[in-house]
Amino acid sequence: MTVYNAPVEDMKFLLNNVLGMESIAQLPGYDEATPDMVDAILDESARFYGEVLAPTNQLADSQGSRLEGDKVITAPALDGIYQQILEAGWPGLTGDINYGGQGLPALLAVAVDEMSQSANMAFSLCPMLTKGVVTALSLYGSDEQKQTYLNNLVSGTWTGTMNLTEPQAGSDLAAVRTKAVPSGDHYLLSGQKIFITWGDHDYTDNIIHLVLARTPDAPEGVKGISLFVVPKFLINDDGSAGERNDVRCVGVEHKLGIHASPTCSLSFGDNGGAVGYLVGEENQGLVYMFAMMNEARLAVGLQGVSISERAYQQAVAFAKDRVQGSVPGNKKATIINHPDVRRMLMLMRSLTEGARALAYLSFAHEDYVHKLEDQEQVAYHQRRVDVLTPLVKGWCTEIGMEVTSLGVQVHGGMGFVEETGAAQHLRDARILPIYEGTNGIQALDLVGRKLARDKGQSAMELLGELTQVVEDARKAGLDVVADSLASSLAACQEAAQTLLAGEDWTTPTAAAYNMMMLMGATVAGGMLIKSAVAATRLNAAGEGNTRFNTNKVMTAKFFAQHVMSRNTSYLEAVKAGPETVMGLDAESF
Repeated sequence: MTVYNAPVEDMKFLLNNVLGMESIAQLPGYDEATPDMVDAILDESARFYGEVLAPTNQLADSQGSRLEGDKVITAPALDGIYQQILEAGWPGLTGDINYGGQGLPALLAVAVDEMSQSANMAFSLCPMLTKGVVTALSLYGSDEQKQTYLNNLVSGTWTGTMNLTEPQAGSDLAAVRTKAVPSGDHYLLSGQKIFITWGDHDYTDNIIHLVLARTPDAPEGVKGISLFVVPKFLINDDGSAGERNDVRCVGVEHKLGIHASPTCSLSFGDNGGAVGYLVGEENQGLVYMFAMMNEARLAVGLQGVSISERAYQQAVAFAKDRVQGSVPGNKKATIINHPDVRRMLMLMRSLTEGARALAYLSFAHEDYVHKLEDQEQVAYHQRRVDVLTPLVKGWCTEIGMEVTSLGVQVHGGMGFVEETGAAQHLRDARILPIYEGTNGIQALDLVGRKLARDKGQSAMELLGELTQVVEDARKAGLDVVADSLASSLAACQEAAQTLLAGEDWTTPTAAAYNMMMLMGATVAGGMLIKSAVAATRLNAAGEGNTRFNTNKVMTAKFFAQHVMSRNTSYLEAVKAGPETVMGLDAESF
């Protein structure tokens, strides 16, 4: 059984010294987010998820989930865990206080969510999806829908799911065929949805599904999609769960990883039609669902951080224990003393810390978007969130694959067998670049929407602000990392100009992935270097943990030399254009 100790010190350092938690706590409604409260929540979260949830990870994976009749049987190792989470109040941290939430900042909650995901990523998907349902209904639900559903969803008493794709559709939601026929004050839905994470379970007495479907006269394509709220159990007048709705689980996928998360196929309307209620207006479903989807994309990016942290901790523990080979003097040594193992561990460490800083940055901007009243300032922070979302989802999940693969490598042959648990992290991580929009789609979103819509202005605005980090690093005597960041910023600018100047549609699309990786490594590196500047300042002032601060600087230097050096190759790939990417005709493959 692998041990997980939440990286609370790094989380607190980020919040307090890099991302301005103190300023965020001054925003309207965040009065409770005092330094003492923030520390207490992080410390208790670390204890809870480390002691209660983390020990279930490997056993729950081996047990998995299965379907008996139309009932989903979850991993026995997880029995009682969800109730403990409810009793502790973790689901409602950021929830609206008008619906029983605690109204705390997203920047605080993201650290708690990381701990949950590191402890057991498969299990943490359940509350993650519920948050997305809360977001969609809060923005677009009617007053009656909010009163009916939000209190129970915010508290976690009920869970929620998002039902997008179907067997024939994949990522192409224009191909959705599920029907919704008006019937009095509701609609009757019929059709099948697949890949529904935590689509059924018995942890709660109701599950609230958000479902994309077409009304009878809807236009073709994405313009004809509407959004419906479909409860597993119909709601009685007193707000309790009533009779079973016409929605059933008809299959649980046999997956490469996240075995403890039941990924369901749901059938609607086998017995006359599942009762659903229109959210907002007809034919606006995709617009509404994107509010939920964008939140989920940030959450999935955070999962890339979380699984990386768990894999890194396990690799370090193994490397400190495994005796193999010798060091000068013919002395037997643990493998952590070998330079190549140390290289892999430093790569795992720096990628994870860079991804954490990048992901947390997006949630800090979310807090300003939600709480500021000045519309010009709101627009500024929204631009940041828009540009950062594909980077967080794309880059952080790509490095999740790299870090978990390195974790197996550090273990050597022992990593390739399931008993050590290293393989599980790699298996679990593999879904992250795929779901909530593949990373190819994230890259296209970055280039085709976020760069193209304002000719790169928002992206360059973000990167331009990192030039201040370059100056600050030079003043702190960190010329090596300053030079690396300056070079990477210049590479991003040149790559953007290349893409925006392309006349053929294949120019930006063929280069989109490399642009995403270039920008992701640059912004993550910029945040690590900002952290190094803060750590240098603290050491000079004799404040904080000297060893932690010194290690933070060294980690940033390693990232600059071993990760940001890749940016030269990303730029060259962008500049190469689509010629070799599209060089072979389809028949040649």
